[in-house]
Amino acid sequence: MWERFSYYGMRALLVLYMVKYLLVPQYAGDVVGLAYFKSALESVFGPLPPQPLASQIYGFYTGLVYLTPILGGLLADRVLGQRRTVIVGAALMAIGHFMMAFEQSFLFALGFLILGNGAFKPNISTQVGLLYPRGDRRRDRAFSIFYVGINLGAFLAPLICGTLGEVIGWHYGFAAAGVGMTLGLVIYLAATPHLPVDAFAARPLPDGRLDRSAWQSIIALLLLFVPASLFWATYEQQGNTIALWADQFTDRRFLGGEIPVTWFQAFNPFMIFAFTPFVIALWRHQGKNEPSTVGKLAIGCAINALAYLIMVVAAWSAGTEKASWLWLFAFFAVITIGELYLSPTSLSLVTKIAPKALLSMMMGVWLATSFAGGFLAGYLGTFWSSMEKANFFLMLTVISAISAIVIVLLRRPLRSALSD
Repeated sequence: MWERFSYYGMRALLVLYMVKYLLVPQYAGDVVGLAYFKSALESVFGPLPPQPLASQIYGFYTGLVYLTPILGGLLADRVLGQRRTVIVGAALMAIGHFMMAFEQSFLFALGFLILGNGAFKPNISTQVGLLYPRGDRRRDRAFSIFYVGINLGAFLAPLICGTLGEVIGWHYGFAAAGVGMTLGLVIYLAATPHLPVDAFAARPLPDGRLDRSAWQSIIALLLLFVPASLFWATYEQQGNTIALWADQFTDRRFLGGEIPVTWFQAFNPFMIFAFTPFVIALWRHQGKNEPSTVGKLAIGCAINALAYLIMVVAAWSAGTEKASWLWLFAFFAVITIGELYLSPTSLSLVTKIAPKALLSMMMGVWLATSFAGGFLAGYLGTFWSSMEKANFFLMLTVISAISAIVIVLLRRPLRSALSD
């Protein structure tokens, strides 16, 4: 919960902080290394005014946060074990958040956060999977419950960090995220006796080789990597272009006041822990007809496409006026259901089929779908300023629909490897 509080506190503030403050010419020169970083990006993408530059930085941050778990998984599998790697990751993230209080160290702070998340994230998820024996049908539901804890932190972060950042000062919001991460580390250390035993020492590779079944599982996960990445490329617009839509194109009036922009980032996590019991109850009610884990991935992508179709209608119907905030409410409700079908169940899938000797590393590889998706999300966000908003959201609808179709097409050829 506290780790996600820190991450989503950053996510709620990052683009707004850059667009409204950090990348404004009179402040941009204070950031160590920013001129070189911007120059490198412009050599590839052409001139980058503040909004496209902020989108690219956001994409790099959210992308690399999900690439480094591969290294964090290897470190846990082969050297430190899950527990110690989590502790290292939490400490690095706490340091990174406090560094965000200073403009000069902005890029270095992002670096600490990226490395810390890489050490932390795959090993927390792996430990959840190690609580259940192979073939236990409760594992999908357990990951959904785990996801509720995650999103309690994600819900509180925009309300606390976002409000502090918007009302009192950006740096107060970032510091609050650092306090949350520090609390998370303290709680984890106190709870260590209750955690699963580190599995890396008990999972040696026989003769240093993987068998045919293990390779089939790895290939299956790598093929599913592409459509999952497309899902995250659209999903991650929530903290990027959806935040800009809420700021610039949404009528936020409610009960005589105005909803703060960052509070919209709390809709999704609130709905996750509100909707999760109903989704789990639906799966339990379906019994033998409950969709397979891979089937749930395809359903999640299709629902995600529907969410962006709602935004197409919102942009089209608003025309030159501002759209009601209720459109965003509907968008977040639908995209949340899509996420519940894809995200926790995909983590469950990895713990089911990945070779046990490479479990944490393969969890890191799977989390790298968000790395690829984050980078693509940043690139897609650069079109925000130049496209009609209805067309922009239609582009995201089509991309997510394609991801659903690809997963459906992969189910039959990968059936033996993905049996769950």
